[in-house]
Amino acid sequence: MARATARHILVSSEEKCNELKAAIEGGADFAEIAKQHSTCPSSRDGGNLGSFGRGQMVKEFDTVVFSAPLNVVQGPVKTQFGYHLLEVTSRQD
Repeated sequence: MARATARHILVSSEEKCNELKAAIEGGADFAEIAKQHSTCPSSRDGGNLGSFGRGQMVKEFDTVVFSAPLNVVQGPVKTQFGYHLLEVTSRQD
């Protein structure tokens, strides 16, 4: 079964998501941005979601995690929870 590890940042607006993505692309540390801005409890661990299988996350999230290139920030990805920046850190198909 396919598994992946990823980290994310969850915010309430697309504008904020784009602002944070620009900061990360400009050299800001993903984990620090997650700790400061993400509304998900995973923010305490720099946005780290650990390892999970296909279908364990909401559909929009799952689609990106199991198709995006590794170690490239993706997003904004809109889900029922808000707007996410995602970074897939490993994947085993």
